[in-house]
Amino acid sequence: MLSDGGARAHLGSAVVAGVGARSGVTAEEVLGLIGAVLREAGLSGGDVVALATLDARAAEPGIVAAAARLGVPVRAFVSEELAEVAVPHPSAAARAATGTGSVAEAAALRGAGPGSVLVVPKRKTRRVTCAIARSVPLCTNEVAHTTRLLPSTHGYIAGKLTSPPTCTIPIPTPHTTAAMDTPTSADAHDLRHHGDAEVRDEKLIDLAVNVRTNTPPEWLRARIADSLTGLAAYPDGRVARAAVAERHDLPARRVLLTAGAAEAFVLLARALPVRRPVVVHPQFTEPEAALRDAGHEVERVLLREEDGFRLDPSAVPEDADLVVIGNPTNPTSVLHPAAAIASLARPGRTLVVDEAFMDAVPGERESLASRTDVPGLVVLRSLTKTWGLAGLRIGYVLAEPETIEALERVQPLWPVSTPALVAAEACMSRAALAEAEDAAHRIGVERAHLLAGLAEFDEVRAVAAAEGPFVLVRIEGADAVRDRLRALGFAARRGDTFPGLDRNWLRLAVRDRVTTNRFLQALDQALLLLG
Repeated sequence: MLSDGGARAHLGSAVVAGVGARSGVTAEEVLGLIGAVLREAGLSGGDVVALATLDARAAEPGIVAAAARLGVPVRAFVSEELAEVAVPHPSAAARAATGTGSVAEAAALRGAGPGSVLVVPKRKTRRVTCAIARSVPLCTNEVAHTTRLLPSTHGYIAGKLTSPPTCTIPIPTPHTTAAMDTPTSADAHDLRHHGDAEVRDEKLIDLAVNVRTNTPPEWLRARIADSLTGLAAYPDGRVARAAVAERHDLPARRVLLTAGAAEAFVLLARALPVRRPVVVHPQFTEPEAALRDAGHEVERVLLREEDGFRLDPSAVPEDADLVVIGNPTNPTSVLHPAAAIASLARPGRTLVVDEAFMDAVPGERESLASRTDVPGLVVLRSLTKTWGLAGLRIGYVLAEPETIEALERVQPLWPVSTPALVAAEACMSRAALAEAEDAAHRIGVERAHLLAGLAEFDEVRAVAAAEGPFVLVRIEGADAVRDRLRALGFAARRGDTFPGLDRNWLRLAVRDRVTTNRFLQALDQALLLLG
């Protein structure tokens, strides 16, 4: 062990790995997570000067062996010391067991010393938790041993602001690649926020919601209106189910109709015996919210901007028994290769692919909807986006018959209304599919125009690989830009509610050329006004 006195000089500009672990953990488990978190921070094992943990775990053979292989000491703290350190991601279970909301975060901050910054918050596997802290000099008017939380781009720092600091401390912005344990109660991301909240009760030009404009088309409205004469009878989904099955060349027993894709996420969370669910972010937040509401502890795999938000299958934990990913992904608009997603399939794993926007991709390339050779595959589809049916609530699930049966057992009676069933049948016709394909090509043209316009702004960085009916952009201070755009009559979707993104991101729906040109002019004004 390293005594407190011996540690201070050594940790003057220290990088410390805070570790929490269960009894019996191996050195390989500890080193595996530490290595992943260090890579996330852009660091290596050689940067670490100590492992810090709770004194009750300091003699754990796996932790001792891990420290020995790193060539660093273990620094132990009693629970009372760790309890004094405020942490950004507290856990009620951890507090009850150890007296601190997070052993890893508190130990990392305490071990790195006064004024330390939490470079990477806690990351978690089944038996190990790790956080990385780095010591930084305190400003002249800062007080040590308390806490302050700087803006999200600066990380979490030990020390309390009694007045504005008089020095500038370069704080590394953490990268995000590893799975992350973030309970809803302490999560900075509002998983229940959706684009419709941006335009509700206000007359704004809508770039926040990804529903295609001028929809539903007149012929679809007529079909829905005609169905109203049959509302006295209970809904019968057999015809619509058969139409969906034929459209994807599947047997009807592999199809389940739902009240929008959102209902499917709830059914999956309730019906499947999940042990270790993982959601690949940034993506639509409803799958994680549904899993958490059902009592599951959800882990995240965060894709990185520097990798183009593209899927790295190796980042998904091997023992995850439920993996959720969107394709093309909301909000990044990235279309992942079907082969990469299919490679995530494992015996005993359910692989959920949200293809709500796939019909906006010409030819629906990279779709897995009609595949029956991928074990555990569940594909979700929505008719909301292309056909403008958000208020009608209609979507469907494609999966193995056993999975469909399990979902159907937890589904309420008559979950899909007669008008929605009629709309589903109508949207499966050859004429409707041809219309959707034409719309997908037009969206591609308009998206290219939007991206070209955004490229004219030095302040704007768009995810260039966009393939969906929306684009994701990064603008320093995008939250203020969004407010200014609202004043100019445009609603954009805030990005900070998506795990893996922060306040500097906006999602923009693809619109017609006239609307896009007006938006680009408004964006120019907003950026000028904000300096």
